[in-house]
Amino acid sequence: PARHFDTRTTEPVSFFLSGLEELLAWQPDSNDDFNVSAVPLAKRQPPLSSKRPRTLVCHDMRGGYLEDRFIQGSATRNPYVFYHWRYIDIFVYFSHHNVTIPPVCWTNAAHRNGVPVLGTFITEWTDGEKLCEAFLAGGAEAYRAVSEQLARIAQHYRFDGWLVNVENTLSAAAAGNLLPFLQHLTAQMHSAVPGGLVIWYDSVLQNGTLRWQNELTEENRVFFDACDGLFTNYNWKEEHLERTRGLAGPRHTDVYVGIDVFARGDVIGGGFDTDKSLRLIRQHGLSAAIFAPGWVYEHLGEENFLHNENKFWGSLAEYLPTHSICTLPLATSFSLGMGTSRFLAGKEEEAGPWYDLSAQEIQPLYPEREGRLSTSCCLQDAWCGGSSLKVQGTIPPGEEHVAIRLFSLQMPAPHKLFLTLLYKLEGPHPDEFTVALELSTWDSGTCHEGNVTSLPEPNGRHHPRFLPTPPPALAKLLAACDRGSHGWTSRCYELDLQNCSLRDLSLLVSCHQPSPQETPFTCLLGEVRVLDAASVAASPPQVQSLTASQLWWQ
Repeated sequence: PARHFDTRTTEPVSFFLSGLEELLAWQPDSNDDFNVSAVPLAKRQPPLSSKRPRTLVCHDMRGGYLEDRFIQGSATRNPYVFYHWRYIDIFVYFSHHNVTIPPVCWTNAAHRNGVPVLGTFITEWTDGEKLCEAFLAGGAEAYRAVSEQLARIAQHYRFDGWLVNVENTLSAAAAGNLLPFLQHLTAQMHSAVPGGLVIWYDSVLQNGTLRWQNELTEENRVFFDACDGLFTNYNWKEEHLERTRGLAGPRHTDVYVGIDVFARGDVIGGGFDTDKSLRLIRQHGLSAAIFAPGWVYEHLGEENFLHNENKFWGSLAEYLPTHSICTLPLATSFSLGMGTSRFLAGKEEEAGPWYDLSAQEIQPLYPEREGRLSTSCCLQDAWCGGSSLKVQGTIPPGEEHVAIRLFSLQMPAPHKLFLTLLYKLEGPHPDEFTVALELSTWDSGTCHEGNVTSLPEPNGRHHPRFLPTPPPALAKLLAACDRGSHGWTSRCYELDLQNCSLRDLSLLVSCHQPSPQETPFTCLLGEVRVLDAASVAASPPQVQSLTASQLWWQ
C-alpha cells in the first residue's frame, strides 16, 4: 500500500493521516512494523516531572515528511539533523496534516537520548471548522472515539503524546465539547503510554472564538488545567510573561512560551537573537517552546549547517539546563545519523552520502569556550558510523592539561568500572600530547577510590588506571584494548570506587612539557564506553524466537 511504501522504490516510509475518516479507520496493520519505534525512552536526570524550567523544540520544516520519511535511510547529501538532545526536554514533530505521526527515525534518535516525542493533532481554516463540527458538535461518543484513536496511535507507534492545535473558530455546540475532549484525550494518553503527554496550543478560546492570547489567561486557562501544558503563541511582551507567571502558580514550568526562530510577526528575538527571548522567559521561571530551529538550515543554507547549528545552540546554552545520563552502559561513537562515508573500525567501508537518524548514537554535551575550546562533528574521519567528535582547543600557558566535559552523569558508581577510548591526535606534533579519560564524583565524605584506606581524591576527580591488556573475562568485549588501527589509538582503563556517585565524564588532554605559550591541539574521538564490570562479566541473554518478515530481495 502506498501509505506504507514509497511507490517509486518500494522502501518503507513514515506517514501522516488526513481527515476524520482516515483517523477513525486507522488500525494496526502488519505493514506498520517498520514504523514502530524500536528504542525505548532512555532514563535521564532530572526527569521531566522535575520543576525546573524546560525546553521544548517544535520541528517544522517545509511541510514535513521530507527525507526523514525513509525509515531505512536515504542517500541524502547535507541533510537536516538535530543532535543537541542534552539541552532539551521535549521534541514535537509538526506539520499541517491533521494527524502528524512523527517519523520513526526521530522517535528512535530522541528516545536514545532520553527525549520524549510528540506528534501533532491540528485543525485549521474552513476544513478545520468542518472537521471539528463533525467530531465535537455531536455527543460524547464522537469525540471519545477521536481521543481513543489518538492514544492508540501513540501507543502503537511508541511515541509519547500529542500537541493539540485547534486553529479555527467553533460553533457553540463544538465549543461546548472541546474541554471534555481534551480532558478525555489527556486521561487516555496517561493510561496508554507511561509518561504520556498532551500539550495545548494557545489558539481557540473556551467560547469557540479564535484569538491567540500569547499568554496564559482566564480565557484559555481551562485547557491548561485539563492537560499537561500550554504552548503559547509567539507575539508576547514582558508583561505577558509576568501575568502568566502569576496565573500559572505552582505549574509555571508547564507553560511553554513560544519563540519563533523565523521571527514572523511582532516578536522579540529570533534567528541569532533567540537568546534575547529565552533570557526573558527564564527570568520569569517559565519553560520555552522553540519553534522551527530548522531556520539555521533553511535560512543559512545546507553547506555550512553543522558549524551554524553549533553556533546557534551555543548562543542559547546559558539558558538551557542540561541533562545527565543515569544508567550504564554508556557507549557511543558520536555518529549524527548521517555522513559522507560509512566507516567501520577506522576504515572507510563505503563512500557516498547517507542519512538515517535511527543510526544516530548517544550525543554528548557540546561545550564551547570562545577561542579556547570547541567540540564539533568531523565527517572526514570516523571509527564507526559516519562521524567522530572533533575536540579542538588550547592548553593555557604554563598549564599541563585541559579537561573537556563530554557527559554529565548522575548515578551511584558501581564498585568497578571499565572505560574504553578510541582517539586520533591531529596536527603537526601529535606525540607531544597524552589523551585520557577523567571521571569526577559528587563530593561526599564516604566516597573512596580503591580500598577504604586510600585517601579521597581532591575535588572528586579520578584518573582511571590504564589497562595494557583486558582481564580474561572481558577479552572478547575489550579486544581492541591495545589494537587501534588506521591511525586510531585504543585505550582501556579500570577504576574501583566505594560509595561514590558519578558526576562527569571528561576528556583529559595533557602536554608533556608545559609551555610559556598556549599549546593548540586537535583530537578526534572515535568511541567512548563506560561499563559496569559486574554486568559486563555476566553472559548476555541468548536471543530467542527470531523471525524475519517483509523481505525484499535484490
